[in-house]
Amino acid sequence: MTDVEVVDAVVVGAGQAGLSTSFHLQRRGVPHVVLDADAAPGGAWRHRWDSLTMRDVHGVAALPDAEEPTGAGPANLVVPASFAAYERDHDLPVERPVTVRRVEDAADGSGLLVVRTDRGDRRTRTLVNATGTWTRPFVPAYPGRADFTGPQWHTHDYPGPEAFRGLRTAVVGGGASAVQLLGEVALVTQTLWFTRRPPVWRTDDFTPEAGRAAVAQVEERVRRGLPPASVVSVTGLALREQERAAADLGAYRRRAMFTALEAGGVRLADGTREPVDAVLWATGFRPAVGHLAPLRLRSALGGITLDGTTAVADPRVQLVGYGPSASTIGATRAGRAAARAVVATLEHRGDGLSRTG
Repeated sequence: MTDVEVVDAVVVGAGQAGLSTSFHLQRRGVPHVVLDADAAPGGAWRHRWDSLTMRDVHGVAALPDAEEPTGAGPANLVVPASFAAYERDHDLPVERPVTVRRVEDAADGSGLLVVRTDRGDRRTRTLVNATGTWTRPFVPAYPGRADFTGPQWHTHDYPGPEAFRGLRTAVVGGGASAVQLLGEVALVTQTLWFTRRPPVWRTDDFTPEAGRAAVAQVEERVRRGLPPASVVSVTGLALREQERAAADLGAYRRRAMFTALEAGGVRLADGTREPVDAVLWATGFRPAVGHLAPLRLRSALGGITLDGTTAVADPRVQLVGYGPSASTIGATRAGRAAARAVVATLEHRGDGLSRTG
């Protein structure tokens, strides 16, 4: 292992947060590599459903020293093209496809981290985790899921509204993705909206001040070591113009969560049965941090405690696109903070390569 090159930083993931981090590391002269599991640029945007256009997204923040992605086409084409150009224009050291399997301490007592991948091991002084959540779709365990005879999809695998035509569909989830997908599916078939709690609708304008207050609440969670919550869980929901037609059809009349699935339907809490042909689980995602398990970063409360972007349990590790930075604007800003923290860690170690900035 000692003959493996040591880099000052390894960035895992080349989405918004990873590219922002790489840009700022490069500006500061920090030798690093970005390992991306995807075969091409774009991060999670590559995998969004075809019907999601740039008109539908809630905005894509500009990467450092770049313009916001623009265009009228599908987001899964426009944003990846923008990311590809950004990697090329800034000559960022992205390697792909590389799957990181786990990260652990070097056994030789050097204080280095070993990043084990499907293309060999890397040794690094610091690590920035920018893996986001897209690869970890969450579907709650409900009785009878295996007995349900119709198709079940998650937001992760959403095939577009036409797949639901003529299928009476249960849409499960109380977040922004459920609202958006209901806005499409309700136009082609009958839908039933199920959530665990009544949705909280935003009635005021979403000002920059409100946004900062919402992010601060999520930051407080990760500072306490709790699992991160989504920003929208704090800000509340809002209907956009393109969802008004679904609202007029009654798509956003919420029902209390069913207790079980069964062949051809769901069983409600009062014991009655509701016929259902398909289920769309808009139940969110979890952070993709399983490869960090050997470092024992989780607190007793189940989350990874952060000070800014720094893992409190191991200051060699930064997390971006996690918790309060799990948005495009948050990820872009977190990249800068993570790069600064990496430089501070390297200076504290005293064995990194020379750098400027």
